[in-house]
Amino acid sequence: MAEHPRYVPAPTGRSTAAESGAILAGILLLMSSIMNIFQGISAIAKDDIYATTSKYLVEIDLTTWGWVHLVLGLAGVVAALGILVHAAWAQVVGIVVAGLAIVTSFAFLPHYPLWAVLIIAFNVFVIWALSVQLRD
Repeated sequence: MAEHPRYVPAPTGRSTAAESGAILAGILLLMSSIMNIFQGISAIAKDDIYATTSKYLVEIDLTTWGWVHLVLGLAGVVAALGILVHAAWAQVVGIVVAGLAIVTSFAFLPHYPLWAVLIIAFNVFVIWALSVQLRD
């Protein structure tokens, strides 16, 4: 009986840590983008809200904020799915989307500090992991 050749994946030149980090980055970007979509939909459903903190009184137009998050979330889902199937364009798009998500999270740092810091940390990791993979 002839022995079947074993499957050996083709070498990609990427380190295992970079490849694993990119997969985790794709998953984290997908989760963060889905949350952006949900936040966007819920914000579009309302008109205006006044959020107060100890030093701030900020009027936030939830409809505009919702559309920004909805579009950013949809772009993030497309980029995350592209990252998970190893599309080269998706890495750059993922870095851009994660960077924009950091900026939008900074805007709400005074109002929702724990959530904003968590989303910022996710997106910093996504940018780092995708940058390492691009370098390799």
